[in-house]
Amino acid sequence: MLTKAAAVDLTPYNIRANSIHPGLVQTPMLEDNPAALDVLLGPSLIRRPAHTREISNIVLLLASDESNT
Repeated sequence: MLTKAAAVDLTPYNIRANSIHPGLVQTPMLEDNPAALDVLLGPSLIRRPAHTREISNIVLLLASDESNT
């Protein structure tokens, strides 16, 4: 709701408000413990952890003028 409120307040100034909420992210800690990975992926819809490159690509898109269209 904070992001929605910020978007409403900042739209008149041509400022976008976005938020990114990744779930499970692939890290060395997950690679070292495959059993934990299975448990943590239980509620995941895509059945795999996100990769840092995927998250950074979303950040770059949202920060760019391309997200304005």
